[in-house]
Amino acid sequence: MAGSKASGTNGNSIHCVGVTLGDGGNGEFFERMKSILQKQENMQRSAHSESPMESRAPPPPETPGQSRAAERPGLTRRELDLLYEEALYTTVNRAGVTSGEYVTNEVELFRYLQEVFKVGPGEHEVILQRVKEAKRASYALKVSVMEGKNLLAKDANGYSDPYCMLGILLGQSPKETEEKKERKFSFRKKKDKFEKRSSVREVLPARYIQVTEVKPETLNPVWNEHFVFEIDDVYSDQLHLDIWDHDDDVSVSEACKKLNEISGFKGMGRYFKQIAKSVRANGTAGAAVEENVDDFLGCLNISIHEIPVAGVDRWFKLEPRSSTSSVQGECRLILKLTTTQRDTVLSKKDSYMPVHEMLLCQILEYEHAQVGTEPYSWSGDLSKPAWTVLSHHAVQTDLSPLQQAIIRWQSYSKHHQVQSMDYSFLLELLRSIEDKWDPAALHRELEQSLAESFSIFTEYCLALLKRMREVFPVTSTSAITRFDFLLRCLGQIHSMQAFKSVCPFRNELHVEITAVVKRSTLEWYEATVSSFKPEDSAADDVSAAMERVCGTLELEGTKMTQTMGETLFELYITLKALKQYREFLPLKDAKALALCGFHEWFKTSIHKWLQIVHEKSCDRIRKAVEVDKLEHVDALSKHSSSAVDVTTCFNQVKEFWVQLAWPDSAGAFIFVTRLTADVCSAAVCYSELIKRKIERSQHGQENKHLTNQLCIALNNIEHVRKFLGNLPRDMDWKSLEVAMQESCGPEGKEQVQKTLNAQLLSIDLDLQREVKRMIAHLTDKAVSPLMKYLDDTLVILSESLVKANLDRVLQGLWTLLLKLILDTVAENRGVSVEFYGRFYYTAKALVEFFHAEGDGLPVEDLRNEDYKALEEELRLNKCSSNELIEQYYLEKIGQQKTLKQTKFGRISVKCYYEASEQKLYVEILHAADLIALDTNGLSDPFVIIELCPQHWFPTAKSQRTQVKNKTLHPVFDELFQLKIKKYAAKTLGIRLGLGDSIGNVQPVSQQQLTRAPNLILLLVPLCSQCNPVAGSSVLPVLSCCWFLSHSQVTPAQYKKRFACIVFTVMDYDWLSTNDFAGEAICRLSDFCGPDKPSVPGGVKNVQPLILHLARPKPSEKPILKMLEARTSDREAQEFVKKLKEIEKSMGEGD
Repeated sequence: MAGSKASGTNGNSIHCVGVTLGDGGNGEFFERMKSILQKQENMQRSAHSESPMESRAPPPPETPGQSRAAERPGLTRRELDLLYEEALYTTVNRAGVTSGEYVTNEVELFRYLQEVFKVGPGEHEVILQRVKEAKRASYALKVSVMEGKNLLAKDANGYSDPYCMLGILLGQSPKETEEKKERKFSFRKKKDKFEKRSSVREVLPARYIQVTEVKPETLNPVWNEHFVFEIDDVYSDQLHLDIWDHDDDVSVSEACKKLNEISGFKGMGRYFKQIAKSVRANGTAGAAVEENVDDFLGCLNISIHEIPVAGVDRWFKLEPRSSTSSVQGECRLILKLTTTQRDTVLSKKDSYMPVHEMLLCQILEYEHAQVGTEPYSWSGDLSKPAWTVLSHHAVQTDLSPLQQAIIRWQSYSKHHQVQSMDYSFLLELLRSIEDKWDPAALHRELEQSLAESFSIFTEYCLALLKRMREVFPVTSTSAITRFDFLLRCLGQIHSMQAFKSVCPFRNELHVEITAVVKRSTLEWYEATVSSFKPEDSAADDVSAAMERVCGTLELEGTKMTQTMGETLFELYITLKALKQYREFLPLKDAKALALCGFHEWFKTSIHKWLQIVHEKSCDRIRKAVEVDKLEHVDALSKHSSSAVDVTTCFNQVKEFWVQLAWPDSAGAFIFVTRLTADVCSAAVCYSELIKRKIERSQHGQENKHLTNQLCIALNNIEHVRKFLGNLPRDMDWKSLEVAMQESCGPEGKEQVQKTLNAQLLSIDLDLQREVKRMIAHLTDKAVSPLMKYLDDTLVILSESLVKANLDRVLQGLWTLLLKLILDTVAENRGVSVEFYGRFYYTAKALVEFFHAEGDGLPVEDLRNEDYKALEEELRLNKCSSNELIEQYYLEKIGQQKTLKQTKFGRISVKCYYEASEQKLYVEILHAADLIALDTNGLSDPFVIIELCPQHWFPTAKSQRTQVKNKTLHPVFDELFQLKIKKYAAKTLGIRLGLGDSIGNVQPVSQQQLTRAPNLILLLVPLCSQCNPVAGSSVLPVLSCCWFLSHSQVTPAQYKKRFACIVFTVMDYDWLSTNDFAGEAICRLSDFCGPDKPSVPGGVKNVQPLILHLARPKPSEKPILKMLEARTSDREAQEFVKKLKEIEKSMGEGD
């Protein structure tokens, strides 16, 4: 037992330690209960294993009937030849840079196409010759000038006014290529020694030059302009782009439009210079004035043959036009090559989309046929030759990404209906359409074809759903996976914007799916039921037997044996498992089941069974305590083996209830109440047993060993107490409350809460009572041996060491003692006040001991910073929760007085106390410089006024101003009246005492009144049975009138220093919780009392009080941590919860 392992605090993951106890500890009883539940699980598992999953078997073929996709006729030989010609023409006219995914060998591509189209060598040569004799494809370059970034600043304002000028440089001769290496081309070069090419006309139209708009005052321009250029030679032409800073008011683009033609220019560079001059002269070509010339920002030279096949979208780094140019920045371009003219028969059609779809379908048929194993799981992967041909064709025919996605979906979905493939791939195709969806880019013909493909595919899937048990049997894992992705495809189609757009009238696809599944299930069920012959039901026999058992158990004095109880429990679990299948039956058959109310047979036996469980639990706990060696179960745990056994036992009782799952709410409430009471009773029994074990074993033991055992016992009880705290969650009290509310109304829910919570509260108080007794015993045992040890040790030290060394040893020992006490206090937060009180007086005694009437350490050395910190910690911890709360407000009042100015603003108020009426008037005037807590840079502030501490003003309710919307300087001008109530004279008494540093009152006798300098009179309520005796510190009111009328009592003496008004400024949020903006505090005694002069006109004539707001974090205060540790103190927990909610509303970063 001592070596058993435990993890967690509730025993959920604990191995069954109790089974090692033997028969005497009833470990076998709980193990048999566990085996009954395990038996049910094994039976259900074996039922599934009767039909083993055929994970490797292929799914049945999908043959829903003749689909519309399969009805379409194939291509004729003539159509195949024309399509083959289109494929060869695409291959011959390839352009662009290819990656590793492409095939570059033309012969290999020709060989692949021959296999796809089943074309012989002779026919191939004829068609290829025809393609070579046809006109070559005419190319165009699509250029999208998107944006620039980090350009040079050329203007005095630190910005530029950039625009782009771009065009195509015609192919260069070898000599020109060499010259180009020496210098960069620019549209604005003043001298150009390029030789005139024969292919360039002397007169060049201005439309070959394209100019973007000017973007004023920016270094990161966004143009998003699109251009198209015709390409003469894709292998030698270049795209050239200049970026310039515009320096006058003339529109460059307009100037280019006004130019019709320019003559006499030699080379492209000279031509662009002429354009620039024309811009300055508003279109006059001959102007020679070059004032206000635009500044050069950079250029780009991109070879057409370096553009990838699929195009490119990237940032290009700007280049200088010469070695002396200074440029920086980048320009983002989108470049794509396409054809504008194709000399094939099929290219004469209006749209290239049907041609591309036919080509893809032909290739799919061939590619799928090459799949050797499991062709039904083909994921649509294409070979490199196929990908090369299709990619080039899509680029050359200028198909957009959306068009390509739609064509792929249409082709693959139609092919799937003829030859099955992987549904997960079809799902990816649907998602690709949705990602690229753009309704504006679709024409009518494409919408119709997409709608038709959706319709055909959904009809195909619905036909499969009608026969889902045949096509997707549960015995085949591959079939189940396919069925899963089929349903996902239907769900994806139903949720797609594309489907809603092209099929607007078919918006109930989910209803169609549900109807098909229901109809097919009903047909399967009726066919299955009709195949069985009706037989006599076993329910009658079970019912008769259970009635006899119940009758026997109800006889007076009848006791259930353990064997009978286990048998009945197993029968109940079996019937419960059988009833679960009722949910899967049609409604008309479910109502006719004879075993629906089977639980009624077990009511009497369950009560008897609970009695057995409780007795066995108590026996197991007794045995666990007997064998417990009161040693830690492992290095990570501080409790012993019996705590593990107890929580394991309780955990098994909880599991018993979970498996019972009693369906009747009223009966369930009775059983839960009984189980909770039994568990609580067993827990109290355990705490008493462990305490007696220590009391019996303390004689003759060393003090250290006894202290360790006391600590382990305390940890054991805390371990069990924490487990009991989880009972509401573990036994699902919430569900029981809901069930009782549904059956009995709100009264039923209230009864559950009241009864069960009362049980938990009672057991918690009982366990805490045992803990307090052990703590008192522990501290009594610890302090006395400590003093004896120190006395014996120090006698030896003083005799053996010189004074200097003795002082050093004493100083080290003192430091160590302080640290040990501090660590002990830190590890035992939340224990009783008496615990801290003993340590408090122990610390004081240690000071006297180490001082040794002057022979030891000096008092100033003993009362060092560590001691002061310990003394303050103990002094506060030994205070009651109310006293700690009062100390908290005292500190806040002191902080408010030192607050001069903050970044959280300030609030202006008036406070006036009318003594004759005993009324307190508070007027909230205005606030200023509040912090912005809304996204609009403002707030919606209001102020909450409350008297604190709450236990000192239990009848005073907080009040609040109106909300002032969208302001950081709200004006409230609202007056509030707070009445401070007095106790009735017949129940009022006076407590006489001396005040300490935090406002505690220590009683004094009547003889001390005349010499008490800090006398405090405190009004306290007296009960009707109170009869004060002579010398008591509580006197009747009437007998002490002389003291009230003749004693000189100042306001600071009878008004508590912690009594205050708290002003809390909040930001109103109607969608979420309000935000905390700040708070200020004001002591009541500052304006209440007989010494405060009466002000004519009351509060209206009182001088305003300016209070600066603060946003403290209460969680950082030691007092709050002490209160938080007192988990059993409701008032402390409510106070901490309130402050934490305020701190949470402050948000992060404050």
